[in-house]
Amino acid sequence: MTNGFKVFGIIKGFRRGGGRQYNDHVLVQLLADAKTVGSLVGAKIRVVDKYGNVYNGRIVKIHSFRNSVAIAKFSRNLPGQAIGTLAEIAKR
Repeated sequence: MTNGFKVFGIIKGFRRGGGRQYNDHVLVQLLADAKTVGSLVGAKIRVVDKYGNVYNGRIVKIHSFRNSVAIAKFSRNLPGQAIGTLAEIAKR
């Protein structure tokens, strides 16, 4: 929890719609105040699974201000086992 990673979030699931699932986009429930959610667009996000694999990405846009949910895009697709794990978010 070092290197500037201050905000945390929970991976909720993949972005879906139109009969299709986007494996490189995930919905993240941010454990932050609803007022600060908009300032996290462009911030880096990191997920570490139980095997020690590190997945790096970036918050692309806000999905819901009311519920503090954001969409994050990863360069390597997250595995399905990562749903429900804790993610670290670095403020810009």
